[in-house]
Amino acid sequence: MNAQKKLFDQALAHIKAGTPKDAIALCMQGLEQEPGDVNLICLWARALIIEKQFDQAREKTMTALNLAPEFALAHEIFGDLSLLEGQVERAIAAYQHVQHLLPDSKHIQPKIARAQQLMATKTEDPTRVSPDLAFVKELEQAQQFKQEGKPGKAEQIYRTILRKNPNHAEAMRLLASVACSHNKYDDAELLLLRAVSKSPKFARAWLDLSKVQLDLGKYPDAIKSAEHLVTLTPDNAESYVALANTQAQSNQPQLAIESYKKTLSIAPKHRGGFAGLAHQLKTIGRQEEAIEVHRQNIKANPTNAEPYWNLANLKTFRFKDNEVQAMQDLLENEELDDLSQVQLCNALGLEFEGRKDYVKAFEYFHRCNLTHRASEKYDPVGHEVMINKIIEVFDKSFIEKHQAKGNPDISPIFIVGLPRSGSTLIEQILASHSQVEGTHELPDLAYMVKGFKKRNAKTLHFPENLQEPGQKSWTDMGLEFIQRTQKYRSGTPRFIDKNPNNFVYSGLINLMLPNAKIINARRHPLDSCFGSYKQLFASGQPFSYDLSELGEYYLQYWRIMEHWQQVLPGKVLDVDYEHVVADLDSQVRRILDYCGLPFEEACLNFHQTNRAVKTASSEQVRRPIYSSSVNLWKNYEQDLEELIDVLEPLLLEKDPEDRPASLN
Repeated sequence: MNAQKKLFDQALAHIKAGTPKDAIALCMQGLEQEPGDVNLICLWARALIIEKQFDQAREKTMTALNLAPEFALAHEIFGDLSLLEGQVERAIAAYQHVQHLLPDSKHIQPKIARAQQLMATKTEDPTRVSPDLAFVKELEQAQQFKQEGKPGKAEQIYRTILRKNPNHAEAMRLLASVACSHNKYDDAELLLLRAVSKSPKFARAWLDLSKVQLDLGKYPDAIKSAEHLVTLTPDNAESYVALANTQAQSNQPQLAIESYKKTLSIAPKHRGGFAGLAHQLKTIGRQEEAIEVHRQNIKANPTNAEPYWNLANLKTFRFKDNEVQAMQDLLENEELDDLSQVQLCNALGLEFEGRKDYVKAFEYFHRCNLTHRASEKYDPVGHEVMINKIIEVFDKSFIEKHQAKGNPDISPIFIVGLPRSGSTLIEQILASHSQVEGTHELPDLAYMVKGFKKRNAKTLHFPENLQEPGQKSWTDMGLEFIQRTQKYRSGTPRFIDKNPNNFVYSGLINLMLPNAKIINARRHPLDSCFGSYKQLFASGQPFSYDLSELGEYYLQYWRIMEHWQQVLPGKVLDVDYEHVVADLDSQVRRILDYCGLPFEEACLNFHQTNRAVKTASSEQVRRPIYSSSVNLWKNYEQDLEELIDVLEPLLLEKDPEDRPASLN
C-alpha cells in the first residue's frame, strides 16, 4: 500500500474512533513528506472542526481549495464549516457546488436539504429557499433512476414533488436538467426562472440558468444571470468561471479576460481559469501571453494534459524537447483518463508534424482518433439519409416555386464548407473590409431549423416540414435570422456567419434570404479530410475521427454542393484554398465582386487586421499567405489508403500530379 494512503486510512480511522488529535498528528507526518497532499489537508481540516478549532480548519480548507480548486471534498468541508459558523447560505452554495462536481454523489443532497430546512426556519419568507427535507428520499430515488439510464422515471418523481410543493426550487432545477437532455431549452429556461424567483439565493439554479440562456443564444440574459451568481458567491472561483465563459461566448473577450484573472486570484491553480484566460488572449492576438499562461497551467498542474493540447492547437507553436518528453512520460501514466490521452496524442502528432517526422506524427494522430471515436456519437447512414431528403425536397421546381419570396436583406454573408478548408482565411479577408464584420461561427440557423418542427405536428423533421402548410413565410424566416443575429453585430452594413455546417442549408438560406451571399470554401479532398482528421475539435464534427467516415462525409458534402450549383445557378461561389494561395489578388477581387463590395487594399493585407478570431486557424490568418499546407497529404500518403479508397471517384478527376500514386 502507498505510504501516504496508509497514513490517510489510519488518520481517517482515528476520526471515526473519536480521536481527532491522533488524526492530526498523522496528517502532519504525511504532509512533511508531501506538502501538497490535499486529501491529508482536508482530513486535517475535518479533525480541526471536530476539535472546534474553526479558524485553523478554515485555513486548511482554503489551502486545499487553492491547491485543488475542483476538489469536491474541500468544497464539502468548507460547506460543513460554514454551516457550523451559521453561514447557511454559504454552506448551501458550497454543497451545491459539490453536487455540480459530483452529480452522482448521494450524500450531498441530504446536506443541502438540512441546510435549506434550517434556512427556511430562519426566515418568515418561505419562498426564499424551498425546504427539501421531506423529499430527500424521493430525490435520491430520482438520482438512482438517472444513473440507471431511466430519466423518464426521474422526471416523474420531480413532477410529483412539484405537485406536492410547487415552490420546490431543487425539483424545478432537476426537471430543467431533464428538459435540457431532450434539447428543450425553452422549457428548461422557464423552469429555472421560476426556481430563482422562488429561491432567489439558489446559486446552482442561477448557474444552470446562465448556461441554458447561452444555449438559447440569449447572451445579455446569460451574462446577467452569471453576474447574479457572482454576487451570491463572490468567493467562489467557479462563479467567475461561469461569468467568464458567458462573456467569452458573447464575444466580449476583454471582459472574459478580467473574469478569468479574478478566478485565478481566488484559486491560483484553477485549470479552467488558466485555459479560459489563455484562449481569450489567443483570440485577440496576444499569442505570447497566451503561451505563458498555458505554461503556468502546466507548472501549477503537471498532470493536466489540456494546456499541452491548447499550445499545439496554436498551429504556429513548437514545443521544447523537454516538453515533448514530459508529454510522452505523462502519456505512460496508467491512471490517465481517455480525454487526457487523446489531448496528449493530438499535441504530439502536431508537434512531430512540425518536425517533419510524419511517420511518428500519424502514429499519434491515429492513436488519438481511435480512442476519441469511441466517445463520439455519429450515424453515417443517418447523415446520408438526411442529405438525400434535402436534395429531394429542394429540387428545381420547389426552389422556382418559392424563389424571391424571402426577406430582401443583403447584409448576411455565409461561408460554408468543411472544417480545415480555408473558411477562416476567407472570413479574415472579408472581415478586413470596412463594410464587413466577422461574427464567427453562429449557431442561430441550426436553432431555427430545430424550431421548425414545433410549428407543425404532422411532420417532425426538416426538410419535409417545409413542404406543409403552417410554417412561417420565407420572409418571416429571413427576418427571424436577421433579428436573432443582431446581437452579434456592431453596426457594419454586412456581416459573416462562418458556421461550416450550414452547407446543408444553402437552399434554405437562398429562399429565406435571396440576397444573402453564400461562399463555399473548398480544398483538395485529401488535404481537407486529413486536416479534419488531425484536428481535435472541442465539440462537434463527430465524423472526423475515422478515415472511412471522413471520406464518406466528404462525398456527401460534395454531392449536395453540386446539387446547389445545379438548382441555384450563380448563387453559391466556390473558392478553392489552393487558388487563393496561388493568386491572392485575383481571388480577393473575385470574392469582393461576388459580394458586391468595392476593392480595398486591406483585404490583401488581411494578416494585419486586428480582430478576435476564435477558430483553430486564428494564428495562421495573422500571418501573410503561405503555401506550406497545400498538398500536405502527400507526406502521409502511405497511411491514407482507407481514405483514398473512399474518395477515389473524386480523386480520379484531379490532374495526375494531384492524385495519389496508387491512382496513376
